Parts: sequence; C-alpha cells; structure tokens
Amino acid sequence: MSDPKFDVVVVGGGPCGATAAADLAGRGYSVALLDRDGRIKPCGGAVPPRMIQDYDIPDSQIVAKIRTARMISPTQRHVDIPIENGYVGMVDREHFDEFLRVRAAEAGAERVTGTYTKITRDAGGTHVHYRHKDSGETRAMTCRMVIGADGARSNVAKAEVPGGDRIPYVIAYHEIIEAPTETTEHYNPKRCDVIYDGKISPDFYGWVFPHGKSASVGMGTCIDGVDLKKATTDLRAAAGLTDCKTIRREGAPIPLKPLDRWDNGKDVLLAGDAAGVVAPSSGEGIYYAMACGTSAALATARRLRTGLAADLKLSRKMFMGEHGQVFRVLGAMQNAYYQSDMRRERFVSLCHDVDVQKLTFEAYMNKKLVKARPWAHLKIGVKNLAHLTGLVSETRI
Repeated sequence: MSDPKFDVVVVGGGPCGATAAADLAGRGYSVALLDRDGRIKPCGGAVPPRMIQDYDIPDSQIVAKIRTARMISPTQRHVDIPIENGYVGMVDREHFDEFLRVRAAEAGAERVTGTYTKITRDAGGTHVHYRHKDSGETRAMTCRMVIGADGARSNVAKAEVPGGDRIPYVIAYHEIIEAPTETTEHYNPKRCDVIYDGKISPDFYGWVFPHGKSASVGMGTCIDGVDLKKATTDLRAAAGLTDCKTIRREGAPIPLKPLDRWDNGKDVLLAGDAAGVVAPSSGEGIYYAMACGTSAALATARRLRTGLAADLKLSRKMFMGEHGQVFRVLGAMQNAYYQSDMRRERFVSLCHDVDVQKLTFEAYMNKKLVKARPWAHLKIGVKNLAHLTGLVSETRI
C-alpha cells in the first residue's frame, strides 16, 4: 500500500481526538483521524453549559437536562443540590462521539478505521502503522506530526513519551439500562445521584445518571480485587433499578492525574485521557478532553508553522494554566475525603452548606474557580478543616 501523506495523524476518535482533528482541518492542515470502530467508553455523560457553548453542541445531542444533583452518604443520608440558572446536559457517548467524528470529517479530516500498532521513522518522515478494520492488513500513513488521543492506556504514550507508561487510573464500569418511565422514590429523570459509599466503591464513588430513555449506572475504583459488576448490581438494587433491561455493559480506565510531560520533544503530542486530563474527585472528562484537544491543536499548528519542537510544550502550558488550579483543588478534595466512609460521611455533610453548593456549581458550570466571593472561600476552608478534624459532629448537620 502507498503511504498517504498528512500534516497530522490523530490517533483516537473520542471527544479529544475528534476536536483536535476538526480544529486542525479547519485551519487548512491535512489531517487523518484514526479510530477503532464500535468502541464506546463508559461514561456518565455529564457536560457543563460552558462546553455546550464553547463547542457549539446542538440540543439534539443533549439526551437529558439535569436540574438537581443528589449526594448520598454511606449511611444513606442525602443532600439535594439544585442547579440554579441553568442545567447540566447529558450525552450518550455512543452517539455523541460519532457526532464529533462526523463534524471533524465535515471540517476536512479524513477518517480512517483501524487499530494503531506503532510509529516508525525514516528519511521519508514519520509513519503511523495500523491494522485496517475491514481487510486486516497492516497499513501506514506518513505525516509530520502525531497526536496521541488513544485513552488512559495509550499505546502512543507508552512507546513515545517518557513517563507515558506510568499513568495512575481508576477502573470505571457502568451499565446502560432502560430507564423507568416515571419518577420513582429513588430515580428522577432530572436528577443525577452520586453515591459515596464504601460498599459500592471503597475509594471513589458510584452514580446513577439519567440519559432520557436510558440511564448510566456504574462505579469506579483503583483497588484490585473489587468486583465491579457486583457493586453495580448492588447499586442498581439500592436505586430500584434491578428489573430494568440492560442495554450494554462497558468498562475502561479513567486517569487520575495529568502526566508531567505530554510530548516526545519531536513529533508526538499526547492529549485527553492519554495525557491524564480527567478531573480528580469527580472523574469528569468530556469537557476537559475537548479543551485538551483544542490546546493540542493550537500547539501542533504552531509546531507545523515554526518547525520548533519546543512549541509542543505549549499544549500542557495552556491547558494547565487554565485548569490546573481546579485540578489541584479537586485532587486535594479526593485525597481528603475519599479515604474512608467516615470521611465520605463528613463530605456529604459539608455539601449541606449553601456556600459549598453555590461555589461548587459555579465552578462546575463555568469551569473555573470563582474569585468574586473571597469571604465564602474562607468560610469553606474553615468548614473543611472542622469536618476533617471531627470538630463538627454529624448530628449537628
């Protein structure tokens, strides 16, 4: 087979890779988007208003609009947090990812279906090898740059970027089920439930997220030996969803921390899950994947213009400059509250606080820490300390 020549080959067609491919193709670069066919990542599917606005997501992709978030403690105490002045959208990754890939193709990217195998280099350029889906043949594409957006266990990262084989991650598992046709005692089609209970997940959380006619029910953990399917079965039982028809089951790793290095100093740049950009504590990844796809596209375009490999470092610099503080705060929250059921109980108690509710959702909706109310931040810091040290008793909340 003759080697097609591209400016960029993007490996991975999820939200990050599809966004990067669309951006670069829209700038006039020749782009190939290499993706395996049919894989659906397990994902609760929540997307904030900022993402919907920034990336022009049509209402047809929003399968549910969430108005309330319910936090559930190990003792089954719950706190309902209203989402004021808007909603959190829900997407189904089976259809949303394909929508983004189609949009990349409409922008000019060439879609290639196959499984990435390796990268080689010679005088003719950089060659991305892959196994073609239909023929099973090993083929190659020649390019100037590669963006590795192939997930938390990125083969591009392992082979090409120092430290890319040592990314910490949570294993997530969920079941897409047919949703109840009516609101029940435990299920509301306009409410996301987040379950902080060590019996469901000893170090992360479980969830019940409505998707319109379906729902995502799942959990995550990084502890070996936890039976993810049993935990999800128990979660379904607690939510009164045992008898709902199961549509599909999915599992995959979710990274816990951005890598220190995203490029190989030459012709490869990591992005999305491959770079570790999933929010700590919440595990939120769709918005951050797309934002990372944008920063990767900008850095790649600059690298193609200038020929300077150092320009690839701009992707991480731009992304962490915008979102690094949020990641640090969420990471500290996860380390503080996810260690035991006692601490998870205190965390849910803290969620009763109106200041916590408002600042949390303002930050989530707008994807940045709110600086307009420093007194509220100070009060929250004091309350955090009180809860962690046990100065606040559970019965007083």
